[in-house]
Amino acid sequence: MTTNPYLNAATAAAYVTLVAFMMFFGSRFIGPVDTLLMPIGMLSLLVFSVLVMAVCFLYQPVQLFLEGDKKAATALFIKTVATFALITFCIFVALLILSPASQNVPSIETTPSDLRT
Repeated sequence: MTTNPYLNAATAAAYVTLVAFMMFFGSRFIGPVDTLLMPIGMLSLLVFSVLVMAVCFLYQPVQLFLEGDKKAATALFIKTVATFALITFCIFVALLILSPASQNVPSIETTPSDLRT
């Protein structure tokens, strides 16, 4: 990867988006699968995803650490994780805002008697 933590985090988020897209829309094209291949495929995807995330988050910091630049390695790792956490937080905020169930969340001005009806 790069020494740009924002690009590393964006790459990780793009990979997660791609896998989620394939899982969400893939079932429409393939249909239900009831064979031993499904758990094998899912476990293989998990292992591959761990590898991709390790490259996105750890490859460059480990390289910097092995070169003796411990401060830069730590800073790059923390910035990458923080950026990915911010992206994840934004996704959940968008999910909360766009969710139909969020329309039923009581406001601060709601009294307990309003909730009983």
